[in-house]
Amino acid sequence: MILVFGQSGQVARELSTLPDVRNLGRDDVDLEYPLNCAEAIAIHKPAAVINAAAYTAVDAAEDNEARAHMINAAAPEAMAQACADLGIPFVSISTDYVFDGAGNAPWREGDMPAPINAYGRSKLAGEAAIAEIGGTWAVLRTSWVVSAHGNNFVKTMLRLGAERDALTIVADQIGGLTPARDIARACHHMAQNLISEPNKGGIYHFSGTPNASWADVARAVFKAADLTCAVTDIPSSDYPTPALRPLNSRLDCYKIKKTFGIKRPDWRAGIADIVKELT
Repeated sequence: MILVFGQSGQVARELSTLPDVRNLGRDDVDLEYPLNCAEAIAIHKPAAVINAAAYTAVDAAEDNEARAHMINAAAPEAMAQACADLGIPFVSISTDYVFDGAGNAPWREGDMPAPINAYGRSKLAGEAAIAEIGGTWAVLRTSWVVSAHGNNFVKTMLRLGAERDALTIVADQIGGLTPARDIARACHHMAQNLISEPNKGGIYHFSGTPNASWADVARAVFKAADLTCAVTDIPSSDYPTPALRPLNSRLDCYKIKKTFGIKRPDWRAGIADIVKELT
């Protein structure tokens, strides 16, 4: 059995549909009390653990960094320690926001992190804690997660595109939109592999293809949903938010393909699936 922390989040919901998975939600374990995470692992005695729970309110984290750190760093640290003590694999989901977004080259796993917001700092602290503990572990950095569940860009565009004739969308942030379903499958595959091949642990990047701007994605959503909503490109400076966002969220995903045979998913197919599921 693979134990998954997270139940209502986008990736956690997709993981719940996969074989031999047991999800733990907030009612089961409160991540603001990290020792509870270790106790849950000891009780369930899983074959592997996946952490799909996180504090993901990027803007709110600017005023709640201590809480974001507890959930995104201290809780995964406790999970990693419990897994190391039991000798089982631990897979934790992280983010492209550990990078500052400079340049336009895809980020590689060995590139120097330099987060520009509180959310990114909390996730990077979690990565560092997991690596420091050791054992059999993998961190999966991903980006721009979307699904038919929860709050995400695709669902927002579907709602606004049905209400308005035109929208202005940020076009200078470039990355790979990633369907939660594909992230869940990647984590599940990695966890299973690490049980028999613990040497495959480490940091991996995984995002959808092709790289595109938010404005490009919006156009693709409207096309898939047959919505006639015009999109005007704007710079991030015209849409200020409490937390800075990286302009370059491109991820180099060669390592995960070479090691686990996991290829980048086409997010356009993911959008079509989401539209079909919601209509």
